[in-house]
Amino acid sequence: MLKRYSLWLLTVVMGAWMALSGFGPKGRGNISEQEQHWVDSVYQSLTPDQRLGQLFMVAAYSNKPQSHIREIENLITQYGIGGVMFMQGGPVRQAKLTNRYQSLAKVPLLVATDAEWGLDMRLDSSMHFAKQMTLGALQDDRYVYLMGREIALKLKRLGIHVNFSPVVDVNSNPNNPVIGNRSFGESKEQVTARSIAYIKGLQDHGIIAVAKHFPGHGDTDADSHFSLPVLSHDMARLTEVELYPFKRSFDAGVMGVMVAHLHVPKLDSIANRAATLSPYLVNDLLKGQMQYEGLVFTDALNMKGVTRYHEPGEVDALALKAGNDVLLFSENVPKAFASIKKALADSTISERDIEIRVRKMLHAKYWAGLNQYTPVNLENLSQDLSRPVSQVLQQQLYEQAVTVVANKNDLLPFRVLDTTEFASVSVGAGINNVLTQTLDKYASFKKFAVTSRVTPDSVYAGIRRDLAGTDVVVVSLHNLNNNPGNNYNLSGNALGFIRELQRDPTKKVVVVVMGNAYSLRNFEGSDWLVCGYEDNEVTRKVIPQVLFGALPANGRLPVTASPKFKAGFGISTPSLNRLKYSIPESVGMNSGILNQIDNIALEAIAYAATPGCQVLVVKDGTVVMEKGYGYYTYDRTQPVTEKTIYDLASITKVAATLQAVMFLKDQGRLNLDARLVTYLPELKGSNKANLTVRDVLLHQAGLVAYIPFWTKTLKDGKLNPIYYDSLPSESYPNLVVPGVYSNKRLEDSVWKWVVKSELAGKRLPNGKFEYRYSDLGLHIMKRIAERLLNQPLPDFLEQNFYAPLGAATLTFNPLNKFLKEQIAPTAPGSQFKPGVPLQGTVHDGNAALLGGKAGHAGLFSNANDLAILMQMDLQNGKYGGQQYFKTPVVTEFSENGSKNSRRGIGWDKADPDGNGPTSTLAPLSTFGHTGFTGTGAWVDPENNIIYIFLSNRVYPDSENDKLLKYNIRTRIHDVVYQSLEPKP
Repeated sequence: MLKRYSLWLLTVVMGAWMALSGFGPKGRGNISEQEQHWVDSVYQSLTPDQRLGQLFMVAAYSNKPQSHIREIENLITQYGIGGVMFMQGGPVRQAKLTNRYQSLAKVPLLVATDAEWGLDMRLDSSMHFAKQMTLGALQDDRYVYLMGREIALKLKRLGIHVNFSPVVDVNSNPNNPVIGNRSFGESKEQVTARSIAYIKGLQDHGIIAVAKHFPGHGDTDADSHFSLPVLSHDMARLTEVELYPFKRSFDAGVMGVMVAHLHVPKLDSIANRAATLSPYLVNDLLKGQMQYEGLVFTDALNMKGVTRYHEPGEVDALALKAGNDVLLFSENVPKAFASIKKALADSTISERDIEIRVRKMLHAKYWAGLNQYTPVNLENLSQDLSRPVSQVLQQQLYEQAVTVVANKNDLLPFRVLDTTEFASVSVGAGINNVLTQTLDKYASFKKFAVTSRVTPDSVYAGIRRDLAGTDVVVVSLHNLNNNPGNNYNLSGNALGFIRELQRDPTKKVVVVVMGNAYSLRNFEGSDWLVCGYEDNEVTRKVIPQVLFGALPANGRLPVTASPKFKAGFGISTPSLNRLKYSIPESVGMNSGILNQIDNIALEAIAYAATPGCQVLVVKDGTVVMEKGYGYYTYDRTQPVTEKTIYDLASITKVAATLQAVMFLKDQGRLNLDARLVTYLPELKGSNKANLTVRDVLLHQAGLVAYIPFWTKTLKDGKLNPIYYDSLPSESYPNLVVPGVYSNKRLEDSVWKWVVKSELAGKRLPNGKFEYRYSDLGLHIMKRIAERLLNQPLPDFLEQNFYAPLGAATLTFNPLNKFLKEQIAPTAPGSQFKPGVPLQGTVHDGNAALLGGKAGHAGLFSNANDLAILMQMDLQNGKYGGQQYFKTPVVTEFSENGSKNSRRGIGWDKADPDGNGPTSTLAPLSTFGHTGFTGTGAWVDPENNIIYIFLSNRVYPDSENDKLLKYNIRTRIHDVVYQSLEPKP
């Protein structure tokens, strides 16, 4: 199904799906008087030489020296060439040259380029959409149309009128060295359908499409750039296969066709005569039998397929004699002029032939708008060529193309994360490439990389040894090429390594081929095999999302790679509702506005509101922004990254304790309206016995806000040895800060202090206490949860939530799992041990004396893993193919709040008066929590938005209130809502 962007876009453009402009098989139909007048007047204004010049399109470069530019200028002014075909260079440089060249032309130039997969095919700093083999894996041709549209808009913006695309060759020869992944595939019907979609996408938006390479380059085994390939089929076979997509494209109105440099001996018996130079192929077959009346372009006349047998200039005349209309990439225009004039003189080419072709060229220029030529506007050119909507489509193309080729026992997508040991081996890429970074967002991976193709077996043997104990190994193959002659750059050592791994019965080896589908023939023995078709940052981001079920797999092989892997084959895999990763426009947000968050985050750092922070935004289950800003501390030595782990402080209340409480309520084991004494008999006779669970969670139970219990563990201002020791032991197991461990009985002491605490605040007329935010309620709820679960809260959460979710950094006591350097510090010292930084031990004093495992504080995470938990809550417990809650308990807890405050059950909420911790633009249904260390997590169920802000604003001074003073968190939240595009 097309995503939001595509559906919206199609309502705008698909009305033109059946309406084609261009030269059809019967010509262009009705031509307006204005057009005919313009063509006539221009034609009559030209001298015979200038008319002849209109048939030449020469190669132009924007990365060559002034001598080349002067050469092109001379051809324009002295020979009146009809157009240029831009090759390598850069978009801005090319636009400047286009304006320069057009200013010299008597008749505006027809500008062309090869942009089969986008401007990136020729220009640097440009977008690469997808190659045609990748598009051949799609099951919905409308995506191809949209790609044609986006390419057309970019070409028009750059002053280009002709795209030498699409390749309509049916690639039936796996050993084809030049077409291969440039073809839509081996099925003539699929090639035809996608070709027509591409043609319409281009021509509906003002770009002349050119079908190539006539009569079909798909079943050849040589490259016409270097030699003359031979197409040995007879007319019956050509009609059945090779010519099929050309004929259908002609019927659909394609305005141009390119003739290939290949020899067809069954149709032209003259040895080594290329189709480009064959009257039988061009005049008789193409223009005669197939009745094609559009522009006929030669393939580049500098290619060895023709230059090996003919001199420059001579080849141009032969091409015109054969019936071509436009001479592309002439090597020597002056010589070509002389040869053509000689042919005119000896009547082997007629003046009428020249006139017809020149007029066709002028009609094409009129269609392209050159009757009202305007220069390329250089202002904002780069921005216009890289508009985000194109990036959305780019990612969607790869999302739809990824093909699962083997999937024994439905291992893919990965469902079980908590008991699976994952590893990745990147062959041909670095260890921290985008693919491995994206894998890390879903589970912890042990990573390996082999960057060189000539890596010896000994290195692979070492990796195999280091993979001991792993269950699933993802082997990704990068830096492949399209040359079947060297097995697509797959080394024997790498293939041997994979086969050895696959022989290990303890391992499931998932092979990911980031390249040509034909290379799959090497992996027929694979139980788990995925084809990504191309290797770039987008495919590297998409593949892990498919492996983990954030995205479904829908692709089908466009070619037959082996007897086992045939064209049309592919295994669909489902979405498991895990977080996806894309750009804001994919979910209806404006990235230009959203990027204003950068300014606010950097302002916070500049004003010393916090030394650094993480910001993450999720919309419709898609992470659209995830950034780290600043540094761990103000000495600017260690930068914050997406992986930096933060002390969440009071977010622990909702991300830890409340999850267990909701679980118990969902299981029917906890009654919110029950008295506390029901679950904690030791409260009998205390002032807390008759308090209800609901009131405690609503912070309206009369509990005091905070008691510094840690002060009760001091003696004469120092740590009381009854409670603390400098070394861990059975009696002192809990790490407080480095070098300080607390007594295991301290938790009972804290509990007694909670029970004995006074109630505070006045009662309201309804008998309830007024709202008073309190940490003590979470001590109580943790106690209840552990009593009912018969298990320590951290253990329960790890086993039932965090580990199954794949949220590895969401944890208490992070130093048990991560290096200190991965964790942002919260203080240069503490009350427990001055001078020892808090980096991985909890900032909150009461949580610290409990070993960092409290109901109100102690949880750590990075933004991504906290977002995973919040997304699970937003989906009422559904995530990753698992159902964590059976009932909509999260909705119950977030919606059924207090009548005395903004609070939900356990959750904080948006404030009706606009004075709360959320953006005033957030709906009142928004729920979440903030933390003392400078953190916040908010979930908006109406707009499907999650906003995470993590910081260590308390470093080095916990009294630093600048986050609040400058409204940093809420202003960023404002930008999130401001970036939402109006709904259509």
